[in-house]
Amino acid sequence: MRLYTIESENKQYVAVEGKDGRPVTLDSLGIHVKDMNELIRRFDEMSLTIAGRLEKDTPKEIGREYRIKAPIPVPVQDIICLGVNYRSHVEETVDVLDFTKKTDAVYFSKRVNTANDPEGIIPSYDFVDSLDYEVELGVILKKDALNVPIKAAADYIFGYTIINDVSARNLQLKHQQWYRGKSLDGYTPMGPCIVTADEIEDAQDLDIRCYVNNEKRQESNTKNMITSAAEAISELSRGMILKAGTIIATGTPGGVAMGMKPPVYLKSGDEIRCEIQGIGSLVNKVG
Repeated sequence: MRLYTIESENKQYVAVEGKDGRPVTLDSLGIHVKDMNELIRRFDEMSLTIAGRLEKDTPKEIGREYRIKAPIPVPVQDIICLGVNYRSHVEETVDVLDFTKKTDAVYFSKRVNTANDPEGIIPSYDFVDSLDYEVELGVILKKDALNVPIKAAADYIFGYTIINDVSARNLQLKHQQWYRGKSLDGYTPMGPCIVTADEIEDAQDLDIRCYVNNEKRQESNTKNMITSAAEAISELSRGMILKAGTIIATGTPGGVAMGMKPPVYLKSGDEIRCEIQGIGSLVNKVG
């Protein structure tokens, strides 16, 4: 299934993609959830009902005017991120942050009060002079995870989305850690949807790209991750509960602005398009 959060007539709905490619609200199928986080927690008990009613019934048409929001507008907790998780990104940033000798995964968190929407504006702040983009595969957990073996990690995955890990490089370097530089309001565009895990044959073999003003900046495949999603889930869950709805951003490949010589950072009016095979495109502009 392809699941969305949409807004119509100033009200938000959880929706599933219908046969014609348009979102169908769960309410119109007689299925009521407060938000995507509730659907994630209850999905195992509700998925067959959703599929059955979508196939059998003629749902009420949603109004022509609707807006696609981030699929999880308010995450249950900060997003957990993997840093320098593609060799190409390690190599391009060696002059700024040298991780060539690292042997273990780099984890950090990203504050997301409200995720930015597809087509949402990425704010310009007067104290940020080095705005950067990072296309990443987002992994969403469907149930609490604790001490999960690598081979069992797939059983905990609800689905996948696209995340643009927008970064203020001057703040990231100034504070000697990455939390503030990646956590400003508007710095986490997400979407356009969640594709449930059963729809993705192999999440570790998906083409991943990012374009700035239609210029291709990043291109790789998720098979090139240093730490796989399953390995990250297993390691993170050792001694720490990962709650249902947890979002893990799995790192970005080479091609970010910071790695260019000279760097070509984002400016007002730039359009960033992040693409991941089997999920779609996430497009945002800098305000």
